[in-house]
Amino acid sequence: MGCKRILQVVSTLNRGGIESMIMNLYRKVDREKIQFDFIVQRDPNGAFSDEIKALGGRIYKAPHYDIVNDFQYKKWWREFFQTHKEYKVIHSHSYTFASIHLKIANRYGLKTIVHSHTAAFPKGLKGVIHWFYQRNVAEIPDYLFSCSDKAGKWLYGKNCKERKNYILLKNAVDTDKYIYNENTRQQLRKEFGIENRFVVGHIGSFSEPKNHSYLIEVFNSISKNRKDAVLLLVGGGVFEKRIKAQIDSLGLGEKVIFAGVRTDVNKLLQAIDCFVFPSLYEGLPVSVIEAQAAGLPCFISDRVTDEVCVTDLVEMLSIDEEPAVWSEKILAKANGFVRENMKEQIAKSGYDIESTAKWLTEFYINCEGE
Repeated sequence: MGCKRILQVVSTLNRGGIESMIMNLYRKVDREKIQFDFIVQRDPNGAFSDEIKALGGRIYKAPHYDIVNDFQYKKWWREFFQTHKEYKVIHSHSYTFASIHLKIANRYGLKTIVHSHTAAFPKGLKGVIHWFYQRNVAEIPDYLFSCSDKAGKWLYGKNCKERKNYILLKNAVDTDKYIYNENTRQQLRKEFGIENRFVVGHIGSFSEPKNHSYLIEVFNSISKNRKDAVLLLVGGGVFEKRIKAQIDSLGLGEKVIFAGVRTDVNKLLQAIDCFVFPSLYEGLPVSVIEAQAAGLPCFISDRVTDEVCVTDLVEMLSIDEEPAVWSEKILAKANGFVRENMKEQIAKSGYDIESTAKWLTEFYINCEGE
């Protein structure tokens, strides 16, 4: 039968939520049966590039669509499929412009998949552009994947679950990596100099959806009630400078740690005491699944789908409330909280990476013949 090569279309290869989800699966699929190759529409030299090559994957650079290069963009895709006839399946995570490249892929006989990873448009003109190109995307591919039903309804319509080609693919995690470990906790807390501190944690890019400005206000309220509190921020992004200015204006500079983009998120989750996630919108944030797998009490925005609540560790709160309301809830629950092994609960909820990767391997193999 041979190894089937599957095209994954992404914007970047950096450590974002979408890219991390794909890599989690890539590491676990049966690579004797299937192999992932990547078409990247921005910088192909990202955080995962070397690992992809080490795993046997190929990386292609496509032009980023910006309206004025419409002809060149379509020409690139036509020439790619004419040259690379070895590909029979294409899985696009770049859903804004999937309506363009998947339509071309259909003409060349590929099985096509679009994957919804979010549940809202950006603000302003950018959001209008996204809407325009996404408005009919559900009618183009052979399969409609989604990380959550909320994300599915957003991209494919409110009746998406009635479509025979709709598939919910959960953002699974490697549960063994997140099991609480006291030794790891102490080691990381010593590394950051926070051995005897109450550590509030957040993982996510510094971008509009993550709502860092509200998070800082919540932490400001927490720090007034717990003088030993520190905030550990993991990630990077365009809003980082703005958030640092807000932190300085509140006099919190000595209490906030910018850990940057990290490869050891599973270990960092051992070091913190509670996970706070006040997002404006999400598809299904894998970081909240990871935090639950690590046994952490989680406080998340009610704008996030409740599909992410796979254990009783999650409390949903409104970002329309004053930050002090969040602070009160966090301190009440986190005080004296005892961590437990959540591996079994996460697996029962369908978020175990082993079973998800096995299913996806067989899906890719079989969908070509349908």
